[in-house]
Amino acid sequence: MTKLALLGALAATGLTAGIASASTLDDVKARGTLNCGVNSGLVGFATPDANGNWTGFDVAICKAVAAAVLGDASKVTYVPVSSQNRFTALSSGEIDLLSRNTTWTFSRDVDLKLDFAGVNYYDGQGFMVRKDLGVTSAKELDGATVCIQTGTTTELNLADYFKANGMSYNPVSVDTNSEGEQQFLAGACDAYTTDASGLAATRAAFANPGDYIILPEIISKEPLGPSVRHGDNQWGDIVRWTLNALIAAEEYGITSTNADELASSSENPEIRRILGTEGDLGKMFGLDAEWAKRAIKAGGNYGEIFAATIGESTPIGLARGLNAQWTQGGLLYAPPFR
Repeated sequence: MTKLALLGALAATGLTAGIASASTLDDVKARGTLNCGVNSGLVGFATPDANGNWTGFDVAICKAVAAAVLGDASKVTYVPVSSQNRFTALSSGEIDLLSRNTTWTFSRDVDLKLDFAGVNYYDGQGFMVRKDLGVTSAKELDGATVCIQTGTTTELNLADYFKANGMSYNPVSVDTNSEGEQQFLAGACDAYTTDASGLAATRAAFANPGDYIILPEIISKEPLGPSVRHGDNQWGDIVRWTLNALIAAEEYGITSTNADELASSSENPEIRRILGTEGDLGKMFGLDAEWAKRAIKAGGNYGEIFAATIGESTPIGLARGLNAQWTQGGLLYAPPFR
């Protein structure tokens, strides 16, 4: 099936699913669990431990939404999805929410009929090579073999970048990050390319991460964020404002440990509206007053989640950079809660 035909088929599936499932909120409440699509395994973003407990930056979104909607962050059924089947899983109703390193693009928004709830990580595509290869710039990769996940924006960016720079390459297609990691370590490709955050997470899991370098070039914009199906604005609003609540909580100093105290003691009207002690924002989309407070307590505000999963003190070691609050020179900015 051609890419255009595939997009059309998925769009039709998405439209049908949107009609068949009028209220995702009602479905989730009736089921008693949130079906959340996550990466099949990417350290720091979504990985299960030996007991099957999922943790990570993207997993935190699943837990926050479950806490907001169901009152319990543990009420999540994690559905590992690949770069190829993630959109079909969402459009068909297999999952209620996709929280898996997914770039917000025009065609995914408009043609695949997804609604992106916002950006939870501002990323860009990079390259990783073995240090002993002696390469220090992506401009030196002419003629290289490059491992690339199919069905991703990075696959398209790769072609654009080499064409624009008059270079050739031999793609080695992989279905998952795990397969890409294996192929790269086995020497099947000179370079592995994906989102820079994904490269850092992948390298952190290597036995000898110091043997590999991430080249300095960032060749694309990759605004990553959770998404839902078109056609259910109430559910889209819930996911969007749950993410906004985590971002705003960091800005206003609301944490997983002081949320209860601030709910009763703060005189800041914005904090009181977020925490449900003033106004009736939750009622406007079918939840109670404390939905955001529960979401924040589930895993912390945005900054707490970032620090605990992918931040500089973790093996992945990502700096906040563009993902700092707007008050700190970054791009994170939650609309007002009023």
